[in-house]
Amino acid sequence: MGTDEKSLVVFQDRKIRRTWFNDEWWFSVVDVVEALTESHRARKYWADLKTKLTDEGFEVSEKIGQLKLPAEDGKLRLTDCANTKNMFRIIQSIPSPRAEPFKQWLAQVGYERVEEIQNPELAQARMKEIYRAKGYSDDWVEKRVRGIAVRDELTDEWKKREVTTEREYAILTAEISKATFGMTPSEYKELKGLKKENLRDHMNDLELIFTMLGEASTTRIARNKDAKGFVENRKAATEGGNVAGVARKELENRSRQLVTTSENYLDIPEKEKKRRLKKDE
Repeated sequence: MGTDEKSLVVFQDRKIRRTWFNDEWWFSVVDVVEALTESHRARKYWADLKTKLTDEGFEVSEKIGQLKLPAEDGKLRLTDCANTKNMFRIIQSIPSPRAEPFKQWLAQVGYERVEEIQNPELAQARMKEIYRAKGYSDDWVEKRVRGIAVRDELTDEWKKREVTTEREYAILTAEISKATFGMTPSEYKELKGLKKENLRDHMNDLELIFTMLGEASTTRIARNKDAKGFVENRKAATEGGNVAGVARKELENRSRQLVTTSENYLDIPEKEKKRRLKKDE
């Protein structure tokens, strides 16, 4: 599952932002207030409610956390958030016919991540359901989910090998992609006409396979060479990407067809595109 799938949930057509903090979900209070009251002045409603809760002895400053959530402009901004337990207390103070169904919904989505940690197979099953609902074929979904596992193994390896920052992760990922496809991820997204969309969600079967090969090769090379720190892991990333790059070029030479493509699944779902392709053959 991607980040977007985890950080945004929907209650009766209302989007509720959430973030994983201290081993539990924290929800945007303003989003919940808007969902329950359907008020166009949810922030003002929440400001007044905070005063009321404080007067009632609810320690707002201690129970509510300021956590970063994506705002309308796409930037991460500090937002009043509450965990499931404290959100229930807030809901009790909001007169709304939606309160009871919202409590049931909140109990479910608040617990999903806990279930997934205890049972990784459940997380994988939910991920597959999401992709199928978006119109992806079963064989594509299997490759995408496998690719996520390969990626996770690589990033876990980097953590062990003293790669510490998100910027370093991005640079190493770009090195693998450049060696594998001749393009960095940002260049690849430009080729496919993507903006904020996840690049891998718009790759075809072969693109996913070569992405996996580059990352799996990088993991093995980093282990065997006992790469430490950013510089050594950057070399391993280039070498791992080169393994996939050589294989890609060999396939392209023999098949006389490029692996990389400008196609995406923005307008036509992957499953439908695959069906049309088979029909035209």
